[in-house]
Amino acid sequence: MRKFIGLVLVAMLAGAAAAQDVSVRADHPDEYVVVRGDTLWDIAGRFLDKPWQWPAIWHANPQIANPHLIYPGDRISLIYIDGMPRLVVDRGKQPIKLSPEMRSTGREAIPPIPYERLKPFIKNARIVSEAEFLSLPYIIANYEQRLNVTVGDRTYARGLTAAVGQEFVVARLNNIYYSMSDTKRRAEPTLHGDTTSKALTLPRGFWRPVDTWFRSTDIIGYELVEVSRAVVKKAGDPAILEVESGRTEVQDGDYLLPLDDHRFDSHFYPRPMSAMPGDMLVLAVEGGIHGVGQFQIVAISGGANQGVEPGHVFSAFRPGETVRDKVKYPKGSWADATTWSKDKVTLPAEFDAHIMVFRVFDEVSYAMVMDGERMVHEHDELRHPDETL
Repeated sequence: MRKFIGLVLVAMLAGAAAAQDVSVRADHPDEYVVVRGDTLWDIAGRFLDKPWQWPAIWHANPQIANPHLIYPGDRISLIYIDGMPRLVVDRGKQPIKLSPEMRSTGREAIPPIPYERLKPFIKNARIVSEAEFLSLPYIIANYEQRLNVTVGDRTYARGLTAAVGQEFVVARLNNIYYSMSDTKRRAEPTLHGDTTSKALTLPRGFWRPVDTWFRSTDIIGYELVEVSRAVVKKAGDPAILEVESGRTEVQDGDYLLPLDDHRFDSHFYPRPMSAMPGDMLVLAVEGGIHGVGQFQIVAISGGANQGVEPGHVFSAFRPGETVRDKVKYPKGSWADATTWSKDKVTLPAEFDAHIMVFRVFDEVSYAMVMDGERMVHEHDELRHPDETL
């Protein structure tokens, strides 16, 4: 019992210390009424210099329903409890209990970040391990050897163990992610079980096409994007399927995935990792030739196996360039002629922006750019969000 009380006291003291360390904005409002379209990041940024400090200052009222959720119409106020800043919510009149005959108004809590921008990465994308990828069923050919088939057409799959009537996601390989920090190459069409490059190119997916030198290293994930849905019409090898819906046509070489039971939990909140790994990086950026900015998406080299969770916030830093020291080693001088490496200096890394994770896989996660000074690029280093220098 004493041990339990001691742990509670330690937790209370830790919470108090965290609240004392919170950096409240000098121009913060005394209160703010939430409107539709707000996000948790927006509201945190109205009161805090560092929105990821939200957990340290949020005071959940146990007397209201869903105290950790915020709804349009809620009044958020900054108060001080025992000398420490706290954000509290006033929900006004509580909703009455609904009888089975009454209908709910369907009021939805505000999301942590803009949900509409996340949809393609929540509904259509999936990242699987190398072992999972190499065991996936695949489309061997389409009806009448057509290059593409669409809704109502038949297609044929190998490696599929399924019952008639079972539905599958038809997905296309979009990216291969590698463990090395400076290695990420765009996936190219492959034969099943053969990950060597082919001469063809994939349609443009989430990420911009990138030409990078391939280096032999560990694969940490295969990214597949849903193109259609198909249902088994006849079991066998190959099995016969019929395309029943889709975003685009089915091609031979596409893969079959079980329906995704992933349920996106939008009730996470911005916060730093408790223990920050030292080698996390940006692996890919969404569509941008010169990097990506606010509310655009990046993929990072850390996932559930590294302790990454939705809501974790990071600072993205551009690695410093290596330059010649032309002052100490002028070109053509004896000093320059007698050194091979001492004239090279790596400049400090520079802060680009803050990003927040919203979906996590085993070794890779998706994150959104929240704010910053510059575009986020591939190979940016990830650090604790407090770091900006």
